[in-house]
Amino acid sequence: MDSVTFTKAMADATRQKIMNILCCQWRCVNDVVEKLGGVSQPTVSHHLAILREAGLVHTRREGKQIFYSLNQDAVAVCCGMLMQNFAPEKLVISD
Repeated sequence: MDSVTFTKAMADATRQKIMNILCCQWRCVNDVVEKLGGVSQPTVSHHLAILREAGLVHTRREGKQIFYSLNQDAVAVCCGMLMQNFAPEKLVISD
């Protein structure tokens, strides 16, 4: 993933909240809707599709439901790319 795709996916506050909700656990769309409160299911599904296309979430199907979790490795790689591009002097290189 390139840094532009990553930053576009991260540019929305609702998507950032969804990523936080999906951190370290699997949740279905309805779980995310419930946790967000006030955001409709179609809107959450739209945001999840953007995150999925950007490679920022893992998906798992159970019957008719799809469960999502944050792809922490992809987030770490993308944050590293941003650091490398815009703040290389801040990178700590260990031996």
